[in-house]
Amino acid sequence: MIRTNLSTRPFYNERAVNLGLIALGMIVALATIFNVTRARFDSGSNSELAAQAESDEARAGELRATAAKMRGSIDRRQVDAVALDARQANELIDRRTFSWTALFNQFEGTLPPNVRITSIRPSVDHDRRIILNLTVLGRTVNDVNEFMERLDATKTFRDLRSVEERTNEADQIESVLQMVYLPEPPTS
Repeated sequence: MIRTNLSTRPFYNERAVNLGLIALGMIVALATIFNVTRARFDSGSNSELAAQAESDEARAGELRATAAKMRGSIDRRQVDAVALDARQANELIDRRTFSWTALFNQFEGTLPPNVRITSIRPSVDHDRRIILNLTVLGRTVNDVNEFMERLDATKTFRDLRSVEERTNEADQIESVLQMVYLPEPPTS
């Protein structure tokens, strides 16, 4: 191998190249040291988290066993009786808070002159909404439709529909309307 430099301007500054390589080597060494310490720290943290997870799993198992034991000690008939009592109490509260005056005021404001209300049957569904079955008499179908449109416009009645419609012996339209009644909450 020939070690002579035949160029017109030979490169004699090997010191800069050596310093650059040393600096690069130091950066690689520092990065390696950083990665090693970070890996040790993370493995210690992972060990702590694994121990915490194991402790939490054991606690969850204890709580599940306690819950199963409690469920086994509950008398199902007693729970059913309490649920029935609560349902009856809620129905009584609903009946007590139902304002017939407010309902009749709504009807008075929306009832066209050619329509009469013949019966009102309120009930409460499983979602505790008030369902009204309203039987009305009108001279024409348009009179009944006008009443339905006026009720719908109040936003107090939802899901308004005619479930039955027939002409009676007096040649009037007898219609059974069903709707969800959303009374405004009482102001105190």
